[in-house]
Amino acid sequence: MKSLSVSYQGAAAPSTWRGLAMGRGGSDLVIAVLLGLGALATLLFGEAYWLLAAQVAITMIFALSVDLLVGFAGIVTLGHAVFFGLGAYAVGIASVQLGWTEPLSALLLAGAVSALLGAATGVLVLRTRGLGQLMLTMAFASLVYEIANRAKPLTGGADGLQGMIVSPVAGLFEFDIFGLTAFLYTLAVLIVIVVFAVLMTRSPYGRSLVGIRENRVRMQAIGTGVQRRLLSIYIVSAALAGIAGALLAQTSQFVGLNVLHFSLSGEILIIVALGGAGRLWGALLGAVVFTLFKDRLSALDPAYWYFWLGLLLAVIVLFAPKGLIGLVDRLLALLHRKEAA
Repeated sequence: MKSLSVSYQGAAAPSTWRGLAMGRGGSDLVIAVLLGLGALATLLFGEAYWLLAAQVAITMIFALSVDLLVGFAGIVTLGHAVFFGLGAYAVGIASVQLGWTEPLSALLLAGAVSALLGAATGVLVLRTRGLGQLMLTMAFASLVYEIANRAKPLTGGADGLQGMIVSPVAGLFEFDIFGLTAFLYTLAVLIVIVVFAVLMTRSPYGRSLVGIRENRVRMQAIGTGVQRRLLSIYIVSAALAGIAGALLAQTSQFVGLNVLHFSLSGEILIIVALGGAGRLWGALLGAVVFTLFKDRLSALDPAYWYFWLGLLLAVIVLFAPKGLIGLVDRLLALLHRKEAA
């Protein structure tokens, strides 16, 4: 199948730009370098933005988890915030009710709890496709939202879960008001998850997911266990979303019902589309751009910032239908043509 193969011809090209322009790997490399330089610059010179950078890293993990579903496996969801919120509440309740304050093990707990819910709901969600799948994911998200709202002794209800305590990371790095520990902590988790996702999507397993997205019947015909693979990626995606939610709870030491809201599910889908679905680095780039623009526009125009954000997204969709990473592809190709001329 053509879609299962990716060309890396540029690796052997003598020209740097030619190598970057030939295939998707070049765009991924450019975005990785830019994100790395941005993180380094924030660490060294952006003390006032450490907390915002931590929020960006969390959003990147959440966007990556959704891209694995939508972009690679073709599973459409409008309720993925349920796993994000469950991860946040898992570490929050564990801290308040059980005294479980160690952050790294709590992350694993959040991932495991979200994965269990993903396994339970995925069996039903993956029995449907299209509009039915969308409605079912929304239904599960609404149910969990209402449960969290009603279970006030555990979740705090509409008032939110308060009183969380998070111990220093590895017993050494205490969360500070400036956000340095939060930034470095979320960045370290992001790097681990990105490496895991890149290796997974470039493996035969990841290629099979793309094959299922492109032609499910043909993949079944060659003996691929389609339902098992879709369920497995659904569980992995749920676990990663839960870890992202847990990071938000740990860095803010508060959990509100907004982490389960339908609008968050819609927002993260917009981020994936903005960056470029099916391109992990596109999802990461989309998370950075969306979060930064949202922060700046809400500060500049608190009353109408949604209008400006919507206008920006409309322009990008019209002129970059393949997302921001598609623009990077085009720019690299243009540089290659100019060099060759």
